[in-house]
Amino acid sequence: MALISVIIPTYNEEENLPILYGRLQEVTNKSEYDFEFIFIDDGSTDRSSPILKGLSTHDSRIKIIKFSRNFGSHAACLAGLTHSKGDACTFISADLQDPPELIHRLINEWRSGYEVVIGVREWEKDSGRYFQRLYYRLVRKFALKNMPESGTDVFLIDRKVVNAVISMGEKNTSIFGLILWSGFSQKVVYYKKGARYKGASKWTLGKKIKLFIDTFVSFSYFPLRVMSFLGITIAFTGFIYALIVIAARLFYSKTIEGWTSLMVVLLLVSGVQMILLGVLGEYLWRNFDESRRRPPFIVKDFIGMEEKKEK
Repeated sequence: MALISVIIPTYNEEENLPILYGRLQEVTNKSEYDFEFIFIDDGSTDRSSPILKGLSTHDSRIKIIKFSRNFGSHAACLAGLTHSKGDACTFISADLQDPPELIHRLINEWRSGYEVVIGVREWEKDSGRYFQRLYYRLVRKFALKNMPESGTDVFLIDRKVVNAVISMGEKNTSIFGLILWSGFSQKVVYYKKGARYKGASKWTLGKKIKLFIDTFVSFSYFPLRVMSFLGITIAFTGFIYALIVIAARLFYSKTIEGWTSLMVVLLLVSGVQMILLGVLGEYLWRNFDESRRRPPFIVKDFIGMEEKKEK
């Protein structure tokens, strides 16, 4: 009987956890598969931790990985993969936006031979989320060609994919991007993403910006190409302008004056240079961060499971 690991990053979700567990029970109790529920407590400051401990005393399938602090949902997903034992692993959110009932649809596609099954949300034509749509379009065009147009937060992946992702050992990246980049056989399953059941979203603007930068820096050299293009364009424009100034002085005895225009050009070029240095700095920082070999997460405690020793 196949074992399915359900990985659930959790950060201050005390109101949603009992409801989520009840729905997981409904979905899995009469299933032909075995399940383990791996909750990653990503530094919660509410009652999420004691609620999870209480649930684990009644259900041996519940495993808890408690972080020493908040490391982010992608680090939590990586921790779940690292310590999972399933023949396949799937991710769902603790806020019930991704319905647990989707799990069996993903499993069915996996059993038919697909190694990566992607849950893709269905958006209404008149729905907002313009910046989200723009983000996924940019990712598809310049970074990951196989990124679904409406994005994804739900995957079910085979054990061989799990091992491949863990072996990459990357930080400051998108765990879902690594799965898509790995190139295993893929199948898309469409579903309607629900509203958050209770509580406020922890997905802040700062986290969204970091994910945007991480995705492009990790999977695309397009920002560097833009830097080269801007540099060549500005240099060429400056060269043409210099020829105009020289020609005006030699052939028309005319001197181009203007402190204002000079300052505008100086400030414009300096601003572009600072932007280019910032882009380059993003790449250099990530190289430096990788070279320090700090772990992507630190586990404070394991509950209901044993720590997996590195070989």
